[in-house]
Order: sequence, then C-alpha cells, then structure tokens
Amino acid sequence: MRCCGRKSLYTLFPPGRVINAGKSQHNEDQACCEVVFVERRPSSRDRLPSREGGGELDGGKKGFYFYYWALFDGHAGSGAAVMASKKLHLHICEQLRDLVDILQDPCPPPICLVHDARASPVEPSQVPLTEDNREVPNDAVPRFHLEKAVSHESLVIGAIENAFKHMDDQIERERASQRLSGGCCALAAVYLMGKFYVANAGDSRAIIIRNGEIIPMSREFTPETERQRLQFLAFLRPELLGKEFTHLEFPRRIQPKELGKKMLYRDQNMNGWAYKKIEEDDLKFPLIYGEGKKARVMATIGVTRGLGDHDLRVFSSNIHIKPFLSCFPEVRVYDLTQYEHCPDDVLVLGTDGLWDVTNDKEVAGVVMEVLTSYEPNDPCRYTMVAQELVVRSRGVLKERGWRLANDKLGSGDDISVFVIPLGGPGNYT
Repeated sequence: MRCCGRKSLYTLFPPGRVINAGKSQHNEDQACCEVVFVERRPSSRDRLPSREGGGELDGGKKGFYFYYWALFDGHAGSGAAVMASKKLHLHICEQLRDLVDILQDPCPPPICLVHDARASPVEPSQVPLTEDNREVPNDAVPRFHLEKAVSHESLVIGAIENAFKHMDDQIERERASQRLSGGCCALAAVYLMGKFYVANAGDSRAIIIRNGEIIPMSREFTPETERQRLQFLAFLRPELLGKEFTHLEFPRRIQPKELGKKMLYRDQNMNGWAYKKIEEDDLKFPLIYGEGKKARVMATIGVTRGLGDHDLRVFSSNIHIKPFLSCFPEVRVYDLTQYEHCPDDVLVLGTDGLWDVTNDKEVAGVVMEVLTSYEPNDPCRYTMVAQELVVRSRGVLKERGWRLANDKLGSGDDISVFVIPLGGPGNYT
C-alpha cells in the first residue's frame, strides 16, 4: 500500500510488550507495533513548482509519521484478530492521507475539499451564480456564516473512527475467502503530532500513570455499560429480536405464574427502576441478561463493540447479533506537550485478561515497583513491567488452580500488555 512506509519502532524507543499468559491452548490475542509514514494523496497541485519546504520526508515525499500500538482480543477464533493486527494501521494511514496538508496548516480545516487535498476556502463573492441561483435572499445570507468550528484533533479522531469501520467492512468481505472466524475487541494507541489518540472498541482498557496519578484513557463496552443503546435499537427495530427476546430489563426472569402482577423493570429511557404490570410479551428472554462479566447480549456475547462477528447468531436460531454490535471505537486524546514527563510516566494497554483480576491502582503499583528497580536509561525496564503485570495476573499453579498472591483465582484468559514510556530517555523528542 503506497501510503505506508515503516521503520523499526525499537530504534526510537523500547516499549514493553508481553503477549499471552500461556494457559490457553490457542492464543486468540494479537498485537501490532508500527511506525507508519502517511504520504499525501497526489493532487493537481503536485505538478506545479512548490515553494513550501516543510513536511517533506521519506525520500522527498510529503507526509508525516505516526506511531502505533494495538491489542486485539479475539473470541470464537483468532481469524478477525489476526487480520486486524495486520491491517488496521493501514486503514488509519489511508484515512489520514487527505489530511497531510490540513494537519500541518495552523488555519482551521476547510469545510469542503475541492479537487485538492487542502483546498482554500472560497469567498462567497467568488462563487459563480447558477441559472437557478442568480440572487440570494437577504434573510438567507447569515446561514452561511453559522459554521461549526472543527479542530484538527477532531479530524484525526474521525479518521481513526472511519478506519475501524473500513477494517470491519474488510473482515466482512473477506471472511469466507480468508476463513476469518469470530471477532475481536480492538484497543489502539496512535501518537501523532504531540498527542496520543487511544481508540477502544471492546473490553480492553488503557491507563496513563503520570507521577503516580492514574488517568483512564478508555472504558469498557459491555452489555451493562451500553444497555440503553442496545435497548433503544431493539425498541426501534423489534424485528431484530426475532420474537424471542424483549428489550425490557427485569431484575430476574419472570415466571408464567407472575402474569398480571407488578414487577420492577426499566426500558431504554430509564436509569432508575419502576413497576409495570407483567404481560405475555414480558415472558420472553431479556435482550440483556446477567451481571458484571456474566452479562450477555441475547445470552451469547459479553462485549458490545469490536470487529468481526458478522456470522454470530443466537444458539439454535437464525437471529443475527451483529446489528447490536458496534465497530466504532471511543477515542480519547492525551496531549503529551502539556506536561513534563519523567522516565517513569507510562501508558499501559491491556486486554481484559489483565483487568479482570488487577485494578488500576494495583497496575500502577506494579509499574512504580518495577521501574524504580531499574536505571532510567535501561532499555529493558518497560518490558520487565509488562512481564510482571502478566505474571502477577496469571498467578501460580497450585492444587486449587491458578492463584494470585492474595489466593484469589488468577486470570483464565489470554493476557496481553503494552507498556509505553511517555518521557525520559528514548522519548519522542
């Protein structure tokens, strides 16, 4: 793909990466770590002599680099995770190609791109009048001055969001020919022009640890956290429920003998609970059932965002679950230039195998403990942090199974971790 060139990331700085706890027979976690060159899309202006010297990299090509890390937690097979680990950064690159000039220009982004990737805004007086529009009513003129302010940051967010959608579309197109099984949660971090963009679709998570402070950079997307979105879709399109499910939520399954009684419920508009008279339709299985890690959509899947799952159906039925699953990530931004960072400040990315048994405070404690035992310029220190996080979450095999230091059960899932330094020796500057 011509938009992307690569360098070895480890020649610039060494992040720590450890994949898989080694318990599962087939590892469904995948990871990717790249430095990607985004080349500006060719335009008619490229044939003209250029007086601009900035932005020419990679053998005279005009563009910029971004740094990229991503974890893909596969389920029901590793096919989707493997493809996403090889392709998602290329989709991000492709989406950024139209923005090469725009992102390097301090002026506000143009509302429309005309011919060139970076078109200058056209003055209203220079717009030719068409046959049907030779005069503009006075009361219509102010409308054209009511434009939303769009930031460069929001363009990058939009590019990443669209890249996830294109990645999901590619998995759908090629799932049969490439034998892509299952789906995957996706957590990606992009460093571009002084900012980290952390995109999450699923139940993997990321945190920044800065001077001992914990800064969440993502949140989990599960049947419980997205209950109202799922219920609202089911309310608007009841045919998706296949006459077997109800969009309403109840504290427990309703028994036929309880018809006519009043029971607690909540719908897509409610955060609290109220009572309603139980009717025949309420006996159907709830769209969302269970609590915490046991909560499921249509009694099948425990995550509500991710890539793939195009063939996922309710057991022993023809009801597709994909309409309720979103491939779009939530993107959070961290401006690295706003703070002075030391070598112990890091971004931690982890699949749910880590977070299921280790909370944010415990992760921060391990980070501080391990980093202080190594010299700030030791290139292995971040890898050792990642390794220690995996080992502690995995536990030790005892007579009663894998146990943590506190004797609780260790993680039974694959565990993948990135530990990315934010400052000190080997930083981005």
